[in-house]
Amino acid sequence: MLSRFTGLRAACRVLLLALFLCCALTFGGSLHSSFAQVAGDPSGTKTGAAIDATTANGPIFKDQETVDSVRANVPTIATLADGVGHTRVAVNIVFTLLTGFLVMFMQAGFAMVETGFCRAKNAAHVMMTNLMIYPIGVLGFWICGFAIMFGSVGAVGSLGGTPALIGGEFKIGDVGLWGTRGLFLSGNFYDVGVFTLFLFEVVFMSASVIIPTGAMAERWKFNSFIVYGFFASMILYPIYGHQIWGGGWLSQLGHLYHLGHGAVDFAGSGVVHSIGGWTALAGALVLGPRIGKFTNGKANPMPGHDIPMALLGTFILAFGWFGFNPGSTLGMAGAGGMRAAIIAVNTMLASASGAFAALLIWKAMFKKPDPGMAANGMLAGLVAITAPCAYVTSGFAILIGAIAGGLVCWGVIMIEKNGIDDPVGAFSVHGINGIWGVMAVGLFADGTYGDGLNGVSGNVTGLFYGHGGGAQFMAQMISIVVCGAWAFGISTLFFKVQNALTPGGIRSRREDEIAGLDMPEMGAYAYPEFQLRSEVRESALVD
Repeated sequence: MLSRFTGLRAACRVLLLALFLCCALTFGGSLHSSFAQVAGDPSGTKTGAAIDATTANGPIFKDQETVDSVRANVPTIATLADGVGHTRVAVNIVFTLLTGFLVMFMQAGFAMVETGFCRAKNAAHVMMTNLMIYPIGVLGFWICGFAIMFGSVGAVGSLGGTPALIGGEFKIGDVGLWGTRGLFLSGNFYDVGVFTLFLFEVVFMSASVIIPTGAMAERWKFNSFIVYGFFASMILYPIYGHQIWGGGWLSQLGHLYHLGHGAVDFAGSGVVHSIGGWTALAGALVLGPRIGKFTNGKANPMPGHDIPMALLGTFILAFGWFGFNPGSTLGMAGAGGMRAAIIAVNTMLASASGAFAALLIWKAMFKKPDPGMAANGMLAGLVAITAPCAYVTSGFAILIGAIAGGLVCWGVIMIEKNGIDDPVGAFSVHGINGIWGVMAVGLFADGTYGDGLNGVSGNVTGLFYGHGGGAQFMAQMISIVVCGAWAFGISTLFFKVQNALTPGGIRSRREDEIAGLDMPEMGAYAYPEFQLRSEVRESALVD
């Protein structure tokens, strides 16, 4: 019996061994076949053929016979070119939209900087002006601001041509003053390229018109601020913007009068920041200083309530600037769009040198580094590099930023010595350094970029590089004078007329300013527990 079971076990072992050998041979053959003839395209060298240019959004082919049939029908040059063109424009639109989103996020940075540099009793009011300037500005720009600024700009090729923008312009002789088409983005302005440009430009507008909210903070009636928001987004900003970016007369100084490429401002040191800075100065002058700011002509410190908030806001602004400046190429594909890499690095370097220079200068003057001045130095460097960022080398970017850091220190001191109250240094950061940035183009543009800009052949060249740099510098100086005259002049007139027509004027009541604007103007405290404790202490002192 035992020998019978032993033989059965031996037979089973032989059977299992044979089965194992068969499986091994079968698997080994399959494995060898797999290595000998690899399926698919793991290296990616065969993926993406001409057919994909025209069938990227088409049906998914489910059998090889259909694939072979389609591939046999090679696309024509025209259909292939259409596919490539569609992809190129899509890349540029995505890039422009994403950088526009970054610029929109700068609103949060402005809000935190301005609120942090102001006193706690006004925090809700300051934050509310920063919040509402965005929706007010968007609506105003949609109504007519965009049409005035870009209603005759011509095609923007990187965004698909935008043929809808080609149209009329109000002119006096050769002087183009404003666009005339595109109110409410209506008619043939209902176009993906136009809407992309609108989104990108509306956030630039918002960055400009928000600047006066800092200079006029802690003493400005909210209702008066609302009227200002519509005026700035519909008239003040777009009319000057048209002169530089919309095909207006300043941009045509080169084409008409042989002054370089005409006024050049790549991303808005003048169009955005100088306009905002000059308007801020006008508003601060019309309102007058805050109660208690000056005693016998001497400025009294009124420190902000939250320096960490202000510094965090500065970082947000610096981050958003990577949309502000590189995004102004309006795309990466073609037309020199990859210059965005140079622009981004120049932006970073100028912000660093601006902050460091301001810190060193302030420490040398007052023995202590000041966090607020370091923050304003970084912002000053960013403002100054915004116009020349596409046209200068990295060394000049650092120089431009460092000079901006010195200018903002000088500006803050000068403004206070002249009895002007600017709680956040808006004019020193944006006005003075906006001027410096526009001037820097005429000085340091190195002649490696800008061919064809404003209809002029050749690259943009500054004074230090010869070859017509003097003409370019002259165009820049003309634009600086026009910008200051327009923004300061028209905004001063606006604020004075508004002040005369508003019952009680545009400034808050004295008792409201002393108590803080949060409850009288907003109906809510930013920090209710803190504010209530403060009122209890003040009542106890009075009693």
